[in-house]
Amino acid sequence: MAVITSRFADGLAVGANLVETAEAAVRRALAGLSGPPDLVCFFICGEDPDEVTRAGLRAMAMAPEARVIGCSATGVIGDAQGVELQPSVSAWAASFGGGGVATFALDTLRTADRFVVVGLPERGPGDRAAILLADPYTFPADAFIEHSGDVLGDLPIVGGLANGLGGRGSVRLFVDGEVHTEGAIGVVLSGPVNVGAVVSQGCRPIGPSMVVTRAEENLLLELAGQPALGRLEDIVSALDEEDRELVASGLQIGVVMDEYAERHERGDFLIRGVIGIDPEREAVAVGDVLDIGRTVRFQVRDAETADEDLYSLLDAHVQRAGRIDGALLFSCNGRGSAMFGSADHDALAVRDMLGPIGVAGFFAAGEMGPVSGHNHVHGFTASLLVFSAGPAPGQMLR
Repeated sequence: MAVITSRFADGLAVGANLVETAEAAVRRALAGLSGPPDLVCFFICGEDPDEVTRAGLRAMAMAPEARVIGCSATGVIGDAQGVELQPSVSAWAASFGGGGVATFALDTLRTADRFVVVGLPERGPGDRAAILLADPYTFPADAFIEHSGDVLGDLPIVGGLANGLGGRGSVRLFVDGEVHTEGAIGVVLSGPVNVGAVVSQGCRPIGPSMVVTRAEENLLLELAGQPALGRLEDIVSALDEEDRELVASGLQIGVVMDEYAERHERGDFLIRGVIGIDPEREAVAVGDVLDIGRTVRFQVRDAETADEDLYSLLDAHVQRAGRIDGALLFSCNGRGSAMFGSADHDALAVRDMLGPIGVAGFFAAGEMGPVSGHNHVHGFTASLLVFSAGPAPGQMLR
């Protein structure tokens, strides 16, 4: 059943007939609102892209008075549950009572030496946040998000990379009655909307913070004046057996976002993967290009750490923002049952910390959200756009 609040509500439905399932999910979400909907978001998991398309068209038709966006996914979240790899639809409806809602669709054009994104909305003085849903196979999400500040300023962008059970070619994006098979779609929220972001990267630091003293592209050659690989080996040798297993299963590196902070602890880093080593050069390859002078710290991730991190960040946000009314949740498809043994983990954590509010989302192939005021694409992250009745609009939490 839908979770009823004054301004936000969600609906979840599971069933092989995706059109009927979409109807049920959207109907439940709309029924939970105490006013007319301004925005409806929906997420569809199904094997046949054509059936996903029909379900999306039906979902959009059910809220003609609202702005509507949606996408395909490999799993959906709603009613404090996660559903993975099964025919299912989740829906979320919001009644902002005066806030502006402007949808958009983005395409890319190839020039001689680069891609150009077209369809960007114009910034307005009252803009609070943007929701973005993108096809990872056709849209340069990483580059777009990393350079979004050049065009959109400090506008927070929260969302996820869509997918389909058939992979490339099966992604479907929906916006205001239209279906897109590539690019990105989204919505800009403006006006008196109290909105914030919570981005839980779920990592724990190991070893000391170190300054990058020599690097080439994404290859770390020296850390704190010593060969990077030697530094990493020293750190790993000092770990207990459990943490060594975590290193072996997927080492991460955290890039400090505030170089002026006196201490750098969990939550102070942008997490990127360690993708290999070069024994001949005694170097470590990472999933980003790091400049000389940046401070980094190696990290590990496990279910316990990810659980603690999400609960801690949600608690901090409640302390800062006050009563929470609704949220959109974009959870990595590597979390859920793969990490926690249950697809429900992130949805239940949000219910535990924020209460029985309207929350829906999907399992994404990459998550978007701001860290220390800058937008990034993440992996293995739970990224939330949280709506509250608390302090000034636009207040953000990393």
